[in-house]
Amino acid sequence: MKILLIEDDQKTGFLLKKYLEQDCYVVDWTKNGTKGSFWARTNNYDLIILDYVLPEKNGKKICTEIRNENIDTPIIMLTIKFDINDKVDLFNSGVDDYLVKPYSYQELKARIKALLRRKPTIKSNIININMLVINTNKNQVRYNNNDVYLRRKEFLILKYLAENRGNIISRAELMEKVWDINADAFSNTIESHILNLRKKFKKITNTKIIITVPGRGYIINEK
Repeated sequence: MKILLIEDDQKTGFLLKKYLEQDCYVVDWTKNGTKGSFWARTNNYDLIILDYVLPEKNGKKICTEIRNENIDTPIIMLTIKFDINDKVDLFNSGVDDYLVKPYSYQELKARIKALLRRKPTIKSNIININMLVINTNKNQVRYNNNDVYLRRKEFLILKYLAENRGNIISRAELMEKVWDINADAFSNTIESHILNLRKKFKKITNTKIIITVPGRGYIINEK
């Protein structure tokens, strides 16, 4: 899952990005309202976390611009506003949920999961493909009842391929979904992570879990 974080406070933004990445979300973070609005309207995100007070454009303006583009990505607003009229105004601008500062990360995390569960493509926290079982809620992987310990990026690659079973996923799509906007698209990082994934599964099975389709990308092995 890829999240856009628009938060101008350095400490808050740094900590939120760190905590979200620890929970295996991919996070693009900007401190600028204009840039955040542009990223939200030109990239594909699963969720947007948006501060109200921002340089150049405030959260309400950004939300309005996003909705005017007919983008239905869930938006959580972070605000210090308490007045009921202000809250109604936020919902009317297209906000799906809000948190009043100060808030706990655990509450934000719960609200993120609640919004993501509403997406029609998210049916279960458990992905089963024959002997492969992926628990997306606990970030755990098992194969034939053996635990497979993956690093964060390895887990995200496997999860995305499994969520899109039956489809060939291009290198560019993996880069977009698993790495943030600052990633070097010309590095061999995807190939290195795929290689490491294969090595870890090879210890417990001769079945090739991830198949390379020459010139097109990768696909999860469903056989």
